[in-house]
Amino acid sequence: MAQLAETYACSPATERGRGILLAGDPKTDSIAYCTGRSVILRRLDAPLDAWAYQDHAYPTTVARFSPNGEWVASADASGCVRVWGRYGDRALKAEFRPLSGRVDDLRWSPDGLRIVVSGDGKGKSFVRAFVWDSGSTVGEFDGHSKRVLSCDFKPTRPFRIVTCGEDFLANFYEGPPFKFKHSIRDHSNFVNCIRYAPDGSKFITVSSDKKGLVYDGKTGEKIGELSIEGSHTGSIYAVSWSPDSKQVLTVSADKTAKVWDIMEDASGKLNRTLACPGTGGVDDMLVGCLWQNDHLVTVSLGGTFNVFSANNPDKEPVTFAGHLKTISSLVLFPQSSPRTILSTSYDGVIMKWIQGAGYGGRLMRKNNTQIKCFAAVEEELVTSGYDNKVFRIPLNGDQCGDAESVDVGGQPNALNLAIQKPEFALITTDSGIVLLHNSKVISTTKVNYTITSSSVSPDGTEAVVGAQDGKLRIYSINGDTVTEEAVLEKHRGAITCIHYSPDVSMFASADVNREAVVWDRASREVPPVFN
Repeated sequence: MAQLAETYACSPATERGRGILLAGDPKTDSIAYCTGRSVILRRLDAPLDAWAYQDHAYPTTVARFSPNGEWVASADASGCVRVWGRYGDRALKAEFRPLSGRVDDLRWSPDGLRIVVSGDGKGKSFVRAFVWDSGSTVGEFDGHSKRVLSCDFKPTRPFRIVTCGEDFLANFYEGPPFKFKHSIRDHSNFVNCIRYAPDGSKFITVSSDKKGLVYDGKTGEKIGELSIEGSHTGSIYAVSWSPDSKQVLTVSADKTAKVWDIMEDASGKLNRTLACPGTGGVDDMLVGCLWQNDHLVTVSLGGTFNVFSANNPDKEPVTFAGHLKTISSLVLFPQSSPRTILSTSYDGVIMKWIQGAGYGGRLMRKNNTQIKCFAAVEEELVTSGYDNKVFRIPLNGDQCGDAESVDVGGQPNALNLAIQKPEFALITTDSGIVLLHNSKVISTTKVNYTITSSSVSPDGTEAVVGAQDGKLRIYSINGDTVTEEAVLEKHRGAITCIHYSPDVSMFASADVNREAVVWDRASREVPPVFN
């Protein structure tokens, strides 16, 4: 029985001009974040140990661990909040829809009995707090006129709730039951994030006006500000407190992360600016952060995590990332040591994965076009997008050379390289089979059925072509001549993929009904053991 050994998780969903939320569980050194309709849980000390919760019907926006670590509350763009078990069968415990629009932030009360959410909604329903096992509300939250981007519970008694948003306000509520106390009008742009210190003595707000302001945790009165000296030069999207409540970590659109010492008078003095690796492009803007135990975690707009050591911040950070869009293809290099996988997503990103290590970096092409189909050997990449062109790109380690393109007369739906002679490629379109030698078309064969998938043998003498009608057609290849040899029928739906076995004695095909069939190459029959 096959067992899952490693998971190469995707990156958080990011949006330019918006911060993202990372949740942490200090007890297990785990983090949670959202992407698509999933919530990803992974460990900072073992990034390959990851798991996805996929039961939301709409794109997820925030997830938080309960104070005891046993539950996770996650929310989505429809306003739905689900509370589910973190362990075992991850059973759903409760489900509510406290807001009529997107939930932007969610926090547990320190006793684990209540949840506060903020976001978008109809009228003035931008914030709501409720008892999580019954759904009953625990207060009224007036005072905001626009989307509320962030909220937090005071972690010590007497309980307080603070919120902030697009109306440039931060609001302060006393309770329970919670009631509006006063508004804070010290910012001149969106207030992106608000967070209480772990000891509850103060909270901080950060804003697109490039300021960070510190307030008394019990009264909500302003008591300090991050220093102008060394301050951010772009919007500050997120902030996180150190476990001892003496420092904060901030990240900004200026592509920097900064650690600030919070002095006794509550002013913030720059301790250091963290050197986050990057290319200097827009994707290096930092949009999320988390201070958890000894880990300083930052996330860029391009989805790259950098994990610094709080005790030794000059040490090179651990970096990992994943795809932001749907993965379209995979190529395995079984002979490499350690074994390596390349994966592509339709936005044109090519990721390298190394067995046992995980993220191995991105392959940067000079022409970063969309990718629909992909094939590769260790010294060359072959890609196609949503036009008629196929690109052959030389590869030297992680460096991509200048691409050569060729028009194949139709939009490719499969690219195949003959591994033993990679200068030879077989390309299929909906209505034809195209043979390439390097970047030259040597043969085009039109067919009277709709092609959906294909594969070529390692020596380039045979091709298997799958069709919309569920049939497989075997072709022999001799030079520039393609000849149909046989038609195989077993599938009940369109063929989606075909692959030869490593020893080339068999090949496998799969269809849209998620059925896979293994074929003996010599007899072109299904072996009894697979029948």
